[in-house]
Amino acid sequence: MAESMLGLKRTCRCAELNENNIGQTVTVMGWVAKQRNKGGLVFVDLRDRSGLLQLIYEETECGPENFAKAEKMRAEFVVAAVGTVCKRESVNPNLATGAIEIRVKETRILSESETPPFHIVENSNTKEDLRLKYRSLDLRRPDMQRRLILRSQMIQNMREFMSGEGFLEIETPILCKSTPEGARDYLVPSRVHPGNFYALPQSPQLFKQLLMCSGFDRYFQIAKCFRDEDLRADRQPEFTQADMELSFVDVDDVIDVNERLIQYVAKKTFDLDVALPLPRMKWIDAMNNYGSDKPDTRFDMTLVDITDEVKDCGFAVFSDAAAMKNGSVRGINVKGQGGMARKKIDALVTFAKGYGAKGLPYIQLKDDGSVKCSFAKFMKEEEITAIVEKMHGEKGDLLLIAADQNKIVWNVLGALRLKLGEELGLIDHNKFNFLWVVEFPLLEWSDEEERFVAMHHPFTMPMDEDWHLIDSDPGAVRAKAYDIVLNGVELGGGSVRIHQNDIQEKMFEVIGLKPEEAQEKFGFLLTAFKYGVPPHAGLAYGVDRFVMLMTGAESIRDVMAFPKNKDAVDLMSEAPNLVDKKQLEELSIAIVESDHE
Repeated sequence: MAESMLGLKRTCRCAELNENNIGQTVTVMGWVAKQRNKGGLVFVDLRDRSGLLQLIYEETECGPENFAKAEKMRAEFVVAAVGTVCKRESVNPNLATGAIEIRVKETRILSESETPPFHIVENSNTKEDLRLKYRSLDLRRPDMQRRLILRSQMIQNMREFMSGEGFLEIETPILCKSTPEGARDYLVPSRVHPGNFYALPQSPQLFKQLLMCSGFDRYFQIAKCFRDEDLRADRQPEFTQADMELSFVDVDDVIDVNERLIQYVAKKTFDLDVALPLPRMKWIDAMNNYGSDKPDTRFDMTLVDITDEVKDCGFAVFSDAAAMKNGSVRGINVKGQGGMARKKIDALVTFAKGYGAKGLPYIQLKDDGSVKCSFAKFMKEEEITAIVEKMHGEKGDLLLIAADQNKIVWNVLGALRLKLGEELGLIDHNKFNFLWVVEFPLLEWSDEEERFVAMHHPFTMPMDEDWHLIDSDPGAVRAKAYDIVLNGVELGGGSVRIHQNDIQEKMFEVIGLKPEEAQEKFGFLLTAFKYGVPPHAGLAYGVDRFVMLMTGAESIRDVMAFPKNKDAVDLMSEAPNLVDKKQLEELSIAIVESDHE
């Protein structure tokens, strides 16, 4: 039976004690991690968020009643213990409190526990779905608690830095107008206005721009955002952004304050020294060299353009790609893998096809000097030699090649590069390579919609020197946009915003947004812009991703208290769920049977 803690007051957390406390009488409370009965002695490992502490129960010291309680204790019982801090005879170097222990005089069982569905241990191999179903238990694991504590500290340090830089923390609405651009909105029906809906914000983008119009020249917010999109390891339907906007600034101003923010947060939260300035890479260089706009620079194996070497060759796969508009032939040199087995190469071919490749031509440079080329019969020996030389091929190397539209070539080789980098152990997981990717295209062509769409959003400012190309070659116009990347993952992104009416109108025109449509979607912002809008720019970080990368977690679900699973379901609370018919009637909503399973 559970006991009251009346008359007891916790004096400290478990791991706050050390050798300086020897001789003191303390009261600690927490969960039983392990109980070991040695006959006349009972050892209990007590756990709270600070760590573990060993308790010793000896009947002659604590009395029969307290000793009987200790014998009864099992994993996840909640207990209180009053005792004396003593020096431990056998020091445990793996434990922060390994030099001390508590010799208990009084104890109470505050709550008993059934046998948990899994062990509460560090780095558990329990299936994720079971962990998510019993999330309150999963969150007791020391590694989970460390990550969430670091998350809290990081956000606190962000706030501290931003406040010192003159930013005001201002909350923006959660119930907003739906402006479908990008991901799908989560919709919230209005009871007061039947048939009308709010949308949960995908970001505070429009509101933070309005704050700039209102004269709050530096805004900051830890903002909840919502996107109804397909999930993966670093995505959730609801997530947290560290969001900011600044007035009277350009690209360098935003980058400067954010570099110092990163440096401050990394050192204070994770004790990581970050050297400034951070490197910058143009978008086109990132794509050409890494096949990705979020390149992982922790290892080499960059893409090599061999288009000129093969444009006139007899291998149609290469020559046709070279002749395409926006086509190319590129390859990667996988050093030391010239002897790779055919079965493994076939697996790489299959992998490449999953990213749009029609095949994966290759050259194996064997250690004995022989050469195996999958397309040798279509090319002259000197043409193959030219490829090898351009790709700096040596004995023992494997050359993998992709030929197609640039978009496909980049996708294929970028994905292959990451896959091989991981499999071959080329990535130093102790490195933290921050990188700015800048000068993104303003627009990208959508084959599905057969029009140009904004690569970031339609309020992104073009680079001044490219604006004259907006009619003749829209795809060549670069944007004042920038992403911050860490180890091949986009941490955040932003841009300088359009504040000039003529440029904004032209931008809408180019993406096929008629004036009346623009007014319908963004009228409240455009109206504000009529009354004096300052030049402004901003950026937002994915807080969850940031913590995930800095703590080495495998998924953002491991740095969020109550995440959804890959199907956007909360297995613990069983959300989403059906609601009462009366609730639907009040909202003027009818459920229509779908033809789709």
